[in-house]
Amino acid sequence: MAYLYLRNDVNREQGRCGIIENTSTVNRAVYNRGVIRFGYPTQNLTIPAGTNRTLRLANLHDADKVRALIRENLASLVTIIRWNAEHGIPLFRMGQGLIPFASHPEFPYDWEIEHGEELKKAGKLARKLGIRLSMHPGQYIQPGSLKPDVAERSLAELRYVSRIFDLIGSPDSVLVLHMGGAYEDKPATAARFVETIRPEEGVLRHLALENDERIWTVAEVAEVSSSLGVPAITDTLHRDLNPGDLTLAEALDLSLPTWEDRGGRPKLHLSSQNPEKQPGAHAYSVDIEDWEMLVEALGGREADVMIEAKGKERTLIPLGVEL
Repeated sequence: MAYLYLRNDVNREQGRCGIIENTSTVNRAVYNRGVIRFGYPTQNLTIPAGTNRTLRLANLHDADKVRALIRENLASLVTIIRWNAEHGIPLFRMGQGLIPFASHPEFPYDWEIEHGEELKKAGKLARKLGIRLSMHPGQYIQPGSLKPDVAERSLAELRYVSRIFDLIGSPDSVLVLHMGGAYEDKPATAARFVETIRPEEGVLRHLALENDERIWTVAEVAEVSSSLGVPAITDTLHRDLNPGDLTLAEALDLSLPTWEDRGGRPKLHLSSQNPEKQPGAHAYSVDIEDWEMLVEALGGREADVMIEAKGKERTLIPLGVEL
């Protein structure tokens, strides 16, 4: 397999595209393309195209507007799938708003009937071109909440994602989820989270749990994942901020083996801290030091790495991907 190369010294000025440029070149082999694969979330800045167009809840009654917006999202998804395949980028995270407000009780029509064929075609294309798709519901999804109505709304949103994956038909698609708040009692919250999620077989088929920067460590997430029989994802920036006494290599030692039962390639997240914002905010690009630490910690183990950076696909250029 061909090796990719990474420039060793970094000038942290932003280049024409807002990504890191290097003023001199000292090349060395860093990783094998078959070992680490890359992706980026929700939109492509180069095309440009995005999968997260949404609207105000107050406008949800306008069925024609909703249909048009969703068709734009789905058309953009197909465009991005083709572009990724042409540029050797096999991962893409769809926007949670691919079907905006799909789980809301006032959604104006049956979105599965209306858009099911479009989703099936997109999924068939993704499988043909070898593109692995995922989704990552946001912070308001709290299955472990003390409030039953919040937990139920969270389940409705997770069912929506699992139904998207069923229509797409890609068995290796991943629903990435944080565990949410601890409500001042981590053991009780973890138990409530497991009790709420365990009956959801459709969700469990795709679910993977991720550590966060404040509350749940990799070790704690891996324990809950084991209880549910689902994989765990290590987020490198979150681990930096909330390590739980684990080095990055030790965190990966816990999370990577959790993917064995599912049979798919392990997933993890790589990002760098934006120095001008609150802890956990993603930078435009990835610091080369963060990337090199990940490569070292992986120690040759395979992984699918979602790059979480504001520069989207442009962030991959300093990591050796040619656009």
